[in-house]
Amino acid sequence: MNFNRWSTEEIRRKVDALGPWFHNLDLHGVPTAPAHFLGDYPSVKWRHFAEVVPESLAGKTVLDIGCNAGFYAMEMKRRGAERVLAIDSRDEYLAQARFAAEVSGLEIEFRNLSVYDVGRIGERFDLVIFMGVLYHLRHPLLALDLIHEHVAGDMLLFQSMQRGSDKVEPVESNYDFWTTDPFDRAVFPKLHFVEKKYADDPTNWWIPNRACAEAMLRSAGFVIVAHPELEVYLCRRGARPQDDGAVYPAQGAGT
Repeated sequence: MNFNRWSTEEIRRKVDALGPWFHNLDLHGVPTAPAHFLGDYPSVKWRHFAEVVPESLAGKTVLDIGCNAGFYAMEMKRRGAERVLAIDSRDEYLAQARFAAEVSGLEIEFRNLSVYDVGRIGERFDLVIFMGVLYHLRHPLLALDLIHEHVAGDMLLFQSMQRGSDKVEPVESNYDFWTTDPFDRAVFPKLHFVEKKYADDPTNWWIPNRACAEAMLRSAGFVIVAHPELEVYLCRRGARPQDDGAVYPAQGAGT
């Protein structure tokens, strides 16, 4: 593959044709989303937690779930990952990601799959990236269960938008049926349901507070080992605390 065949003007025209972009990528001096409302996103966020990801991923495999235009998949490949598979359920994002990876000279595999399809992949990965996806899902805890069951081999890099209290306090192992006070406390794990839209986005379904995000990770069998940024966690795959969670079996594995 000729990675240097694109001129600046050709890149600019292709970027415009593939727009609008959510990831602001620097493609040989051509920004893809220079007017992003969050600034130089996601690079500006990545700088706050990049140090928790191993500097060298040589020999490691990476799965990026909900890759959008491929920012994190490309960063993992730049760190030497042997294999990077990036999935998304939106063809327009995958087209952007494929173009960005080609222009950047990075060998990454892209497939149209949703998080609910991960059982079809048929392999586990050393690092699973699940950034900015949870709150777009109608069934968020199921997604975490499926990741744990089918594709997480070791590390999980997780991020979710959070709203409500950013405090965490211990909860009891059980509550009596007539005990209702904890549910009125802002620090109790809460998953806020958005029936219509949030930030003009009809796919923003569920937004956890911090206590809820951490509780969901633990409930799905992930052990939090680092919390370098308000919304970001690095986890290790552990044992599920109970066996009766909702996990779908792999269907059509390897297809």
